Amino acid sequence: MERSTPSAPPLIEARHLTFEVGSSAGRVNILKGVDLRIREGEAIGIVGPSGSGKTSLLMLLAGLERATSGDLTVAGRDLSALSEDALARFRREEVGIVFQSFHLVPTMSALENVALPLEFAGDEQAFTRAEEALRAVGLGHRLTHFPGQLSGGEQQRVAVARAFVARPRLILADEPTGNLDRATGLAVMDLLFDLREKAGTTLILITHDPALAARCERQIHVEDGLIASDTADLASVAEAAE
Repeated sequence: MERSTPSAPPLIEARHLTFEVGSSAGRVNILKGVDLRIREGEAIGIVGPSGSGKTSLLMLLAGLERATSGDLTVAGRDLSALSEDALARFRREEVGIVFQSFHLVPTMSALENVALPLEFAGDEQAFTRAEEALRAVGLGHRLTHFPGQLSGGEQQRVAVARAFVARPRLILADEPTGNLDRATGLAVMDLLFDLREKAGTTLILITHDPALAARCERQIHVEDGLIASDTADLASVAEAAE
């Protein structure tokens, strides 16, 4: 996959994006007017304190939640205009997600877990492609094992394989090393960045670890529902000053 040039339309464009949820105390403003442009092929590290709105932003980008107001276009689709069925197709076709807690189906083997999104899409080669994806993450010998028979690191590798198997344009990773020890987490992240580099996939990584965020070419700091800083803005200022 070729990465876009700076003049190409952004893969993601958010304008004045807000997100509110109800609570016993009334409406809570989680995102308060986010403006964001992300080009195809970028690797973005999103950091910020707990409760700042990072995961909510990711959920909106994945089409798992709907914005309260504002405009959000991802891969050429206006997410606010899509039906629930269309959002499900969008996720199958364009988005791979890696969560902190793996989200594997416990009664399915590693192979079945990875093949699942392809089966939903009607891909007749689902299991062949799933096996290739598992071999790519070093789990060719664990195809028939169930999640309970795998270590935490192996389960997250299965989740990474599942995220990449449909060759999505966008990978969203929410604290993917949060349930892993440091050594295992670093190995999983090496794998994630390697697969992303080979595929040219856009990566958005939410992390509390500044060292992991620094592995991305761009870092965004979210605080109190707003983008507090973006290294892309700093780079633009530096270029203008030259």
